[in-house]
Amino acid sequence: MTDTAPTAIPPSSQVTLADGRVELAPGSPPPSGPYANDDLLPVPVEKRTWTTYNFSALWVGMAHNTASWTLASGLIAVGMDWKQAVLTIALANVIVLVPMLLTGHAGPKYGIPFPVFARASFGIRGANLPAVVRALVACGWFGIQTWIGGEAIFFLAGKLIGDGWADAGRIGGYAWTMWLSFAIFWAIQVAIIYRGMETIRRFENWAAPFVLVGAFVMLWWMSDKAGGFGPLLDQPSKLGWGGDFWKLFWPSLMGMIGFWSTLSLNIPDFTRYGKSQKAQTWGQALGLPTTMTLFAFLSVMVTSGSAAVYGEPIWDPVQLAAKTDNVVGLLFALVTVLVATLSVNIAANLVSPAFDFSNIAPRKISFRTGALATCVLGVLIFPWKLYSDPQGYIFTWLGLVGGLLGTVAGILIADYWILRRGRLDLTDLYRTGGRYWYEGGWNWRAVVAFLAGGVLAIGGASFDPLIDGTPIPALSSLADYGWAVGLGTSMVLYLALMLLRGREERTV
Repeated sequence: MTDTAPTAIPPSSQVTLADGRVELAPGSPPPSGPYANDDLLPVPVEKRTWTTYNFSALWVGMAHNTASWTLASGLIAVGMDWKQAVLTIALANVIVLVPMLLTGHAGPKYGIPFPVFARASFGIRGANLPAVVRALVACGWFGIQTWIGGEAIFFLAGKLIGDGWADAGRIGGYAWTMWLSFAIFWAIQVAIIYRGMETIRRFENWAAPFVLVGAFVMLWWMSDKAGGFGPLLDQPSKLGWGGDFWKLFWPSLMGMIGFWSTLSLNIPDFTRYGKSQKAQTWGQALGLPTTMTLFAFLSVMVTSGSAAVYGEPIWDPVQLAAKTDNVVGLLFALVTVLVATLSVNIAANLVSPAFDFSNIAPRKISFRTGALATCVLGVLIFPWKLYSDPQGYIFTWLGLVGGLLGTVAGILIADYWILRRGRLDLTDLYRTGGRYWYEGGWNWRAVVAFLAGGVLAIGGASFDPLIDGTPIPALSSLADYGWAVGLGTSMVLYLALMLLRGREERTV
């Protein structure tokens, strides 16, 4: 059956199967030229094999990681109790699931990655704007997660080797052995990514349950140290439920949404391998909000226990695990941290920017080259500074990221669901002069919507500790709602500009 829903699609360019999935017509040559390569072309239907379990395991593997742990434990560190922290994180993940499912729809239907999907709204060339922004954010995340993994290696080796390792000469404020541990973990990830997407899928399948068991073991250990679960649950909120809590709640909620706002854009990089829409929808719905909430609960319980046992909340699980004198327990805890960090970093922070960088120059940059570029930039972004304290980590880094990427999500959703009703022309996504070429390969309307949404979302935010001050103080009242402001503004403005474009074309 030929897909003729969008007008002017050549009859043989693509076919729609009974289940709604679309692929290039059998026998037709695949798109070629400067905007296509093997990594960016649509995945054939027979290779879209990921099931509900694969997507659930992907999310379990990505959600159960050290950075997720520090989200919840960081909220404890800044004054919330366990109920407030879990509520904040649960609500944030239910909210972010919505754009996740909306943008993920294009993956199993058309088999295309995020940068190609973005071409429909931003233009063939213009798609590099959101792709590079997303890629640079991923570089920051990759660096943070790699620092966490290196920290685990550092503490593990210190327990096994002794004080000579932990007290080695310092460079840039850290022992040179810490920098060596960072480099070792960096190299491990490069080796895995070079084996391709199928290796990543298999790794996620077994890493997910292993990490979950490790989190429960850590909870048991902390409850034993605290003398039961009572002290873990009894740690009071420093904020109460009055104005002090709500003042902290909104920027915290936006920060929690910002944590997965990256994946809400590039989830097609994974759903393009989906066996069906049902597989990606149920897999994500079962995998994201449930596991993030459970992991948040485990995290805040353990962090509350650390406050009861050690007199202050220890929000970094690596630092907490290092306090045990049981070598076997320490080994298990730190190996769990390593597996968890590998799981999320490879899936969330290497796969997507690899596609994004490849989209810049498809004929010159392959998936593997793009992944290597991510690894290098992840070091140059100085992740140890971003991760140095929960205040800057949650409110500055996550808040800015969420606000900026929310604008892109608004444009993608408006274009795909409202303007195009889920219909795309596969061939034109790779072709000069087609319907997605706009003006010279750029849709300036999407760029304007992105810039306007971005300014409103983060212009009034505090950039400390990255830089001093607020760029636009007059917008400071919007800063606590950055993700929502960015998404809503860009969506409305993009729709308005595109509808005006259609009216102009009809009057010409």
